[in-house]
Amino acid sequence: MEKEILLILDDKSNPSLAIMDIYDKLGLKTTEELTELQATLNMMVENGTLYYSDKKKKYMLLKNSHMLSGKFIMNPKGFGFVDMGRDTKDIYIGAGNINGARNGDTVLIELIGDKTEGKIIKIVKRDISSFVGEVYMKNNKYYVDALNKDRTIDMEIPKDKLNGAVEGHKVLVKPFNGSKYVGEVVEIIGHKNDVGIDILSFVYDHDFRPYFSEEVKEELKSIPSSVSEEEMKDRLDLRDEVIFTIDGADTKDIDDAVSIRKNDDGTYELGVHIADVSHYVKDNTALGEEAYNRGTSVYLVDRVVPMLPHQLSNGICSLNENEDRLAMSCIMTIDGKGNVKHYDIRKSVIRSRKKMTYDSVNHLLEDNIIDDGYQEFASHLTLMNELSDILRKKMINRGYIEFEDPEAKILVDENCHPYEIKLREQRTGEKLIENFMIVANETVASDIYYRGLPGIYRVHDKPDMERLQRFLDFIAARGYVVKGKRNEKMMARDLQYMLDQLKDKPESRLLNELAIRSQKKAIYSEENIGHFGLGSKCYAHFTSPIRRFPDLTLHRLIKDYNDNYSDEVIRHWEEILPEIALHSSKKEQDSVACERDVDKMKKAEYMEDHIGEVYDGIISGVAEFGMFVELPNTVEGLVKASDISGDYYEYDSRTMSLIGVNSKKKYTFGDEVKVKVVGASKDTMNVDFELVKEFKKNGKEKKES
Repeated sequence: MEKEILLILDDKSNPSLAIMDIYDKLGLKTTEELTELQATLNMMVENGTLYYSDKKKKYMLLKNSHMLSGKFIMNPKGFGFVDMGRDTKDIYIGAGNINGARNGDTVLIELIGDKTEGKIIKIVKRDISSFVGEVYMKNNKYYVDALNKDRTIDMEIPKDKLNGAVEGHKVLVKPFNGSKYVGEVVEIIGHKNDVGIDILSFVYDHDFRPYFSEEVKEELKSIPSSVSEEEMKDRLDLRDEVIFTIDGADTKDIDDAVSIRKNDDGTYELGVHIADVSHYVKDNTALGEEAYNRGTSVYLVDRVVPMLPHQLSNGICSLNENEDRLAMSCIMTIDGKGNVKHYDIRKSVIRSRKKMTYDSVNHLLEDNIIDDGYQEFASHLTLMNELSDILRKKMINRGYIEFEDPEAKILVDENCHPYEIKLREQRTGEKLIENFMIVANETVASDIYYRGLPGIYRVHDKPDMERLQRFLDFIAARGYVVKGKRNEKMMARDLQYMLDQLKDKPESRLLNELAIRSQKKAIYSEENIGHFGLGSKCYAHFTSPIRRFPDLTLHRLIKDYNDNYSDEVIRHWEEILPEIALHSSKKEQDSVACERDVDKMKKAEYMEDHIGEVYDGIISGVAEFGMFVELPNTVEGLVKASDISGDYYEYDSRTMSLIGVNSKKKYTFGDEVKVKVVGASKDTMNVDFELVKEFKKNGKEKKES
């Protein structure tokens, strides 16, 4: 029936028709057929094929209307974007044009302004799939208050659908019999007062699970705890080489190790050795299916929700110190300019000599302090740093964009209560490993691409010129004029050149954040279009198969292509890689959203202990309802426009400012302000500030709140 409807509405003489017109043209006769037609039309509207005019009561092909359809992605700062699909740029939706849409809703929009911005006209389909919330009782009825506050509908739960849940339980619920307002408890996560349930709730809400199925557990029984001699056959034996790992002190899932030597001709031989997860996680198994479904590990403040069971991720797959481990080794000969002159990608067996930490490596490379146990590796680390500097210089020269993007590390006690928020540092050791992983990823990606074989790539398209121009217009309005190419032929180094001109500005980090917003998202794709942010023509993820499914997939590809591949193998990968890439991108986004929500919740919980304290901050966002202020520890809070005393403030979208109607006082993005914490709520994940005014009297600075 769907195909017939498309043919009818694609007729230019009938661009829009009422349901009964379509009914007649299809030659339908019965009430049952009318019911089926209505259901089909509803489905076609929901999936964005048709547009239905509430006013005219007619259907038409969406492509023939002035509307566009996509999924709404809400930003906590009040604005959002509509995801138009993998090959189309996202459309920005201002806070005043959301029209009641919530995160995850399928919406219809019309373009406004310069066509990079839209207005939501209609909500086609609410995202009312299963969600997480807290059970509460009102008027002798049970309800679930959604964890995600973008969902404004509390769901009633009949008593016979509670499945053992009581007030205060965090639960996973789903609609009952298709209802938007009545549901049933699918799983009890735990009581809200139990330690760690707050974080676990977000794990469930973003469609991850902390446990593995019985089928997976059964398969684990056949996974060995050590590598056998049989498994080492036909592998490059590198156990006598000086190979070691460098990670954070608390890392348990170690999937990369490195080695180095300098050749007589002055070139470097860099080995990047990656855990051979694909040897244990096979396709068409419960383990393989679970890895695909999860897509990624999720790293939260007090735990990891792993892609693979700990028996693999922390055990036989982890490149633990002094243990024989199966690996995939990319061994590269690199010249003094950072060019890879020769490489070999092989199945191998390695034995890491030492589990190094970033702190100790930084002591050695930055302070010339050799911690105990590092003496025999000092020369190797020094040589690695020498090569790392060469590789970094080459990357920057070609356009590698060094965005300033500070990341918070939230420290919690045994009760999962946050007591300190620190900034993670990327120092010499961290950059060294990043540089080595990038060159290995590029080498493996190029090997597959230039052989003309199907691959899975990490791609990052060029910026949308209209969105980038809005960023440049904004900084120009602040008095900053930057030089550089700004057209379709723009390269990564052109954007890096522009950002370099802003480095010394007081709000440079926030300007970097704005520049990031003007970029497209990095995703996985079976088509190689390069990685703009890295300035790389060919890039893939090879180095983390313990925690990323695309890396595991790439390992499988390498093995297939190195084992006398056939046309059938190529067709197989051509068929399945697009879906793997799309699913992996989706799960990555889910993981990022989960990590962001947990961090935001824990930051609000931390600030609950600091009500009344005064901080210096910087305005990180401005909207009609107020301005967001970010503290040096990355905590962000809202100053409501209605709470700014002395005037009525209006929003100017061009300069991202709140401007006093009478005083013309302006608060704008990047301004430094002093704020007092007046409210914080772990439950709503919100922090509220008020401005602290400063003035001078008798030559002394005083504060007035």
